[in-house]
Amino acid sequence: MKQTENNILEYRSYLQIEKGLTRASIDAYMQDLKQYHDFLERKNLSLSDVKPEDLTGFLKEESLSGKQTKSIARLQSTLRNFHQFLQNNQYTVENPAQLLSRVKIEQSLPDVLTVEEMEALITSPDDTIAGQRDHAIMELLYASGVRVSELIDITIDDVNIEMGFINVIGKGNKQRIIPITDRSAEILDNYIKNIRLKFLKSENVYTLFLTQRGKGFTRQGLWKMIKKYQLQSNIKKNITPHTFRHSFATHLIENGADLRAVQELLGHSDISTTQMYTHLSAKKIREMYKKFHPRK
Repeated sequence: MKQTENNILEYRSYLQIEKGLTRASIDAYMQDLKQYHDFLERKNLSLSDVKPEDLTGFLKEESLSGKQTKSIARLQSTLRNFHQFLQNNQYTVENPAQLLSRVKIEQSLPDVLTVEEMEALITSPDDTIAGQRDHAIMELLYASGVRVSELIDITIDDVNIEMGFINVIGKGNKQRIIPITDRSAEILDNYIKNIRLKFLKSENVYTLFLTQRGKGFTRQGLWKMIKKYQLQSNIKKNITPHTFRHSFATHLIENGADLRAVQELLGHSDISTTQMYTHLSAKKIREMYKKFHPRK
């Protein structure tokens, strides 16, 4: 199975160098392919021997193990793209994943915080050094709507306090310039001038938000930090770092922002992805209608 491992490593380089995917996206692909590699090893199959029925069996195994429909759909996409790469580079003759029928995903609407809940969450950290850093992180997440993977890669050079914007490298290595509020700019300015230096262990580290060890946050570390403040705020909804992005977009649209403008801010390549937030707003309107209309 050494050849399979080599092909996966070569595919990783392709995703990084030619496709320009983010570290988080590449890690997700590699996790999927690790599971696929383990399956092939158990079945004693080489990549050139794989048939559509083998892929179907693999996906069925993963589904029975408890994976949700969304994860199976992503896994299927990974297989299709990986086998297309193998065919394009003449490692295999065919792409057996092309014949797989696409998994249909029921789009579930994520939890969104109210403005009051968001205010309670963001202002819950104490006045310690770590608390002021955490306050700055959550303030920026809500002010900009950036993805978690984008936030942890922001450097101090990506922040322009005077002009009030941040520079972000998103999916597909695409650059976005995102305006931030005066309040978040003020909090970031204080963090950079007075707080960040106290976490800095090496002058060669340019990552904006640093942990106690002087290194950048991981996605898991950021998730744990937010869960801590969720408990402090006594908010019962399911809050993740991505909740800030959902709330950012929903609140903008509820207050009359143009859908195309929100699409640009979020870095969506397809406006249909952004339209999910109009559904969230419509859902909220329906709930208010049912609650307050006199003829229920």
